[in-house]
Amino acid sequence: MRTGSEPTTARSALRMRLWLSVWGLVWAIFGTAAFALVGRPGWAAACGVLWLIVTVDMTVILRHIHQGPHYQPGRDVPPYRPPEHRHP
Repeated sequence: MRTGSEPTTARSALRMRLWLSVWGLVWAIFGTAAFALVGRPGWAAACGVLWLIVTVDMTVILRHIHQGPHYQPGRDVPPYRPPEHRHP
């Protein structure tokens, strides 16, 4: 059932985001090492920054997964009710 409040009560596919982050982390590590070995410090630094961003994103995702149903309810938990009052 659609309530119209989906943008504020939407649930994220955290496990899919985690695996995409793992994939990105592997490629960022590989890129950092490969560019450093071939003598491209600019590209190695760019991959290193990407490595940092992916690591922070993965940390946030894992934190949200560990928060449990309050943050990420499962299929058996109904979505949060939309606010009863509407602003004009």
